[in-house]
Order: sequence, then structure tokens, then C-alpha cells
Amino acid sequence: MTKATYYFIGIKGSGMSALALVLHDLGYKVLGSDITQYTFTQKGLVAAGITMLPFDPANLKPGYTVIAGNSFTDDHPEIKQAKAMRLTIYRYHEFLGQLIKGYTSIGVAGAHGKTSTTGLLAHTLSGVAKTSYLIGDGTGKGVRDSKFFVFEADEYRRHFLAYHPDYMIMTNIDFDHPDYYHGFEDVYDAFETEANQVQKAIVAWGDDPWLRKLKAKVPVYYYGTSNRDDFQARNVDRDTKGSSFDAYFHDQLIGHFFVPLFGEHSVLNALAVVAVAHMEKLDAGLIARELGNFGGVKRRFAEKNLKDMIIVDDYAHHPNEIKATLDAARQKYPDKAIIAVFQPHTYSRTKAYEPQYVQVLSQADQTFLTPIFSSAREKNGNIRSEDVVAQIKGAAVIHQEDMRPLLKFHHAVVVFMGAGDIQKYEKTYESLLEQESSSKN
Repeated sequence: MTKATYYFIGIKGSGMSALALVLHDLGYKVLGSDITQYTFTQKGLVAAGITMLPFDPANLKPGYTVIAGNSFTDDHPEIKQAKAMRLTIYRYHEFLGQLIKGYTSIGVAGAHGKTSTTGLLAHTLSGVAKTSYLIGDGTGKGVRDSKFFVFEADEYRRHFLAYHPDYMIMTNIDFDHPDYYHGFEDVYDAFETEANQVQKAIVAWGDDPWLRKLKAKVPVYYYGTSNRDDFQARNVDRDTKGSSFDAYFHDQLIGHFFVPLFGEHSVLNALAVVAVAHMEKLDAGLIARELGNFGGVKRRFAEKNLKDMIIVDDYAHHPNEIKATLDAARQKYPDKAIIAVFQPHTYSRTKAYEPQYVQVLSQADQTFLTPIFSSAREKNGNIRSEDVVAQIKGAAVIHQEDMRPLLKFHHAVVVFMGAGDIQKYEKTYESLLEQESSSKN
């Protein structure tokens, strides 16, 4: 790549902001445009001193290389202007596919667990060797002369087919994008196509029946807790401090590992990291050290204590992710009531998974749903949150204008889950908590 000025259209997107940070760290001039509304991803951009402008075709200058976010069509005024100026334009995934070629690249794909696993892998490898990384929570870091490049590979609209990584971790295959994929077979086809672009090896979760079908040109190593897995976690111990296990490769002990994370999935994610490190012949003792001091990623079981309550913020929006998040809460807080506040994300997903949402949300001690979050592609649908709560004992719909129903809970855990703007509900609740406390003093 020549020394260019990179202009990001949609710079606050989670992947886009991470990529902007990577290029900034590598010494390139970076700026971009987006909505003026605050998003959690812009904190890192502000800290790096990266200019963020409101959308305006006049922002574009001769000589810019444009990276366009995938949520913007070619009709976007800035993209049209870039084309009129004959600027070089990449889509996000196209540019990332080019960028990773100079490194030992490790992608993480899967319907669920991508961000958590990518964050854990990036943290762990960074403590052992020079590592650049791009995580889907908006976190990115470019390290000059890196050996490794760790990145999140999103299957949506088959975007990950722009990547030909050395390794690929595949956490699972699920039908999570009903607005694009036609069914499980369609999703599997995308994953198998990507599997055949991997250069060295694939590390796949052994309990996923679809991943077990993978046919690829490189070895597929399965990880999990059963005897048929290549990489196995044995002697698993989950307590209120975290999760520990012994890792084996074909009955050969790699080492003992602890990760300060919760939920069954945290063991699997850590084992996948151990597997990649083992294939790269990295010191198991150093890997154990780094896993043991991992601090988590943004919006994945992010906790805060407020008054007598524990508030958890999590990106979970698919039934399997909600199940994993509630499992983690139960592990860490076995003696507290678990209150779920869930914002359904898109009408099509809510309709497609209505029975599963009812099942997993029933596992909380008390469940609240906000109105359904509509996306830019989907403004309405033939389902409402009221239809879901009617099937869950004691559940109710809650609105940002009145979060007072949550004030009746004390010494409990409130888990806010969703991929939309659930955090506005969270902030309103926190303000109410503070006001209630002040009025009592």
C-alpha cells in the first residue's frame, strides 16, 4: 500500500472504526464521516485524534483513498461524489482482505462468539509476539512489523469471502441473518466456500453438526470437550472466579489454563485460542499467562456496580447468545436473582426465532422486553414484543419513558441485552437508581 490518506464513509461502524485505528497506528493519515449521534465506537477514534465529520460530499478531496462501510449503498452522496472524482474506492471487507496479506493472519468466523474469541485471541497473542488486530467491538490496533494479524470475519452477505487467511477459527454455523440467507444450507455453503480459501488450517467447534461436514483443502481440527475432538478441554472447573481446564491435543497434554470469564462458551473460546497457539508452536506457559489476565471486550458481559445492583451490558441478540449470557450470569452470581432486559433486534429475526426467544428468556428470574429495534432495512413487521412476553410467565414490555418497574429489584443482577440501542434504556435505569438513592439520603 502506498502512503495514502484514507477516508472512511461510516467511520463509526464497529469494524470501520477498528480498521481506522489500525491504519492510524500504522502511520497513515485517517479521517472519515458518519452520523453526528454519539456511538460507543467513537471513544477510541477521539482518543487517537482521528477527525470525524458529518456526512457531506464536500468532505472528499483529490488523492483520498475511500473505504466505504458495507451498510451504505452506491447511492450514498459521498460514494457518488467519490466515484465522480474517480477516487480509489474499497468496501470495508475488500480492503481488509488486502491488508491481511502481509501477516500470519488468523480470522474468527461464526454466527456467535466472534467478537469474544477475536478479543481473547488478540489479547493473548499480543502478549507473546507483535500482533495487529481488528475486533468487531470497534477495537483495532496496528503494530508495525507484526507477525500476526487477528481479525473478525463476518459472514453477513458473504463478506468474509474477501479473506484468504492462514488460519480460521469457526465457532459455529447458525441461521442468524434471515434477511439475507435462505436457510442453514445457504449459510453452510458460505462457510464451506470460505473454508476452501484458508491457507494453513481451520479450527472448528466439534459439537456443531454443520462444521463437522466441512470439506476443505487444509486440515480441519475440531475443538471441544468430547473424545472425538482433536483439541480437548478436560477437567473443566467453572466457579465464581472464572473457568479453568486442561488442554489436550490428541491425548497429549498442552497445559493447564485459566480464563477470568464466565459461561460454558468461555472455555471453548479459550480452547480455540490455545489450539491456534499450539499450531504456531507458541509457548504454552506464556499463553496461559496471557489468558489469565484477559479483561474482556466491549459490550460482552461488561459489568458495573451501582447501588445494590449489578448491571451487565451485552450485545447478545440471538437466542443462543442470550442463553450463553444468562449462563455466564448464573455462574458468576449463583446466589442472585437474574433480571433480563432484552431489546429484540429486527422484526425478521424476532419472527424467525420467536419460540427460541420464549424458551431462553424464560430462564431468567424476571424478563422484560423493550419494543423491537428496527433496522435501516426493516422499519416494521408482523410481530411485536407483546407477542413474545405473552408466552413468558411474569414477563412484561418496558419502555424507556418508564423504567420504574426495575426499581423493585434489589441485590440482583440486571442483564441488558441487544444489538440496537439498548444502552439508552440502561442509562435511563441507572439515572433512576441514582435519583432513588439521592431521595432516600
